[in-house]
Amino acid sequence: MTLSKLAVVVLAAGQGTRMKSTRPKVLHQIAGRTMLDHVLDSIEGLKPERIVVVVAPDLPAVAEAVAARPGGRVRTAVQDRQLGTGHAVACTKTALAGYHGAGGSGDVLVVFGDTPLLTPATLSALCARRRAADAPDLLGLAFQPADPAQYGRFVLDKKGQVLRIVEYADASSAERAIDLCNAGVLLGDGRVLFSLIESLGTDNAKGEYYLTDLFALANAAGHRTAVGEADPTEVLGINSRAELAGAEAILQTRLRANAMANGVTLVDPATVWFSADTQLGRDVTVQPNVFFGPGVVVGNDVEIRAFCHVEGATIEAGAVIGPYARLRPGTVVGAGARIGNFVETKNTVLGPGAKANHLTYLGDAQVGAKANVGAGTITCNYDGFGKHLTSIGEGAFIGSNTALVAPVRIGKGAIVGAGSIITEDVAADALAVGRGPQEARPGAAKRFRERRKSAGTGEKTGAGKKKGSSGKKKAPKRKKDG
Repeated sequence: MTLSKLAVVVLAAGQGTRMKSTRPKVLHQIAGRTMLDHVLDSIEGLKPERIVVVVAPDLPAVAEAVAARPGGRVRTAVQDRQLGTGHAVACTKTALAGYHGAGGSGDVLVVFGDTPLLTPATLSALCARRRAADAPDLLGLAFQPADPAQYGRFVLDKKGQVLRIVEYADASSAERAIDLCNAGVLLGDGRVLFSLIESLGTDNAKGEYYLTDLFALANAAGHRTAVGEADPTEVLGINSRAELAGAEAILQTRLRANAMANGVTLVDPATVWFSADTQLGRDVTVQPNVFFGPGVVVGNDVEIRAFCHVEGATIEAGAVIGPYARLRPGTVVGAGARIGNFVETKNTVLGPGAKANHLTYLGDAQVGAKANVGAGTITCNYDGFGKHLTSIGEGAFIGSNTALVAPVRIGKGAIVGAGSIITEDVAADALAVGRGPQEARPGAAKRFRERRKSAGTGEKTGAGKKKGSSGKKKAPKRKKDG
């Protein structure tokens, strides 16, 4: 058979009480993206015609997160009462009109919003089973964990037909010995699925409408059922902070392997942390202890040295970053440019070949090609009310320990003397110095040392007291130097 239509239901109405958080469970993040976004990204790889996320009425943040996704393709359905997974899918009936009942001709895939490691490849393989000539009416996804723990179990006959899924709380000793566990993913003909949902009951340990009971109902009604299998790491459900950390570790391992497979050198892979959307070119070298936040794009032949933090930044070909650099959102580092140790940038464009090698803050700045920004330079971009731009022209030279008070423009080829405070524009090729006059007092240093030495004579005893005194010491009178 061929599938004319596919709809996907994402169950995301759970409270997630074990997370001990005011944030809905599915909005907790791994690799810089929410669990729900990871799931939706995998689903969209299937190109379904419709996606519906089931949300709870008292968790508006989930609905808001869905509405904020680009494209506006994802709908929501509200589960007004927590009556189980079967009830949650039933709440999508209106949103999935055309996939069930008279005239319905589509398939429905059901996944959970707290399984962020599920891959498009696994979901595609499940969908392929429904496209086969002998396709089952209802498919489940199973896995075989090292410890089956309290997962539901698939009970099969000798031909692989799913007789039922039994929840751990309702399972017998023999059924608990089965190691084929339920991953919670279900795919089937929409008409079959919704007709079976109408027959669900609550005769179980939790008194809920179990979606898993559909397989026993389908078997009893003569429908064909089957099961696919996934890697256990893909179908991990996240219910606690510890499980969230475990999922993060698995995803980071995937991201590191993918980077290296695509031509990136990671000197110490285990110490490099990626976001799900990090893009690295070929022949990029990343030294140890580098963190990539969301929104980073790195060109070819870039070197990122140890202990850098990069987020929301674009780094063009041949640039060198770090060590100990922090690139914040809005940063663009041009081809061949250099950002050195203890340099922080924010909303700044550094032109090709430009340099800021030491101890510098560049915020809301434009730095021209081949300009040099000396150590200790600060763009004073915030006046307590708003942010202002600093513009540094091509080939300009900014001396060390300079404060550029924005808004201000430094012209092409201009030089700013070290230690300057620049509050006015500097013309192209001009030399600007903005600091107080230097004053020297001959012999004053020697006289100062002699006074300090004479004032500090006498042996101290106890808590800083001199012998034969009360411990009090008069401050010496100072003569005017010069």
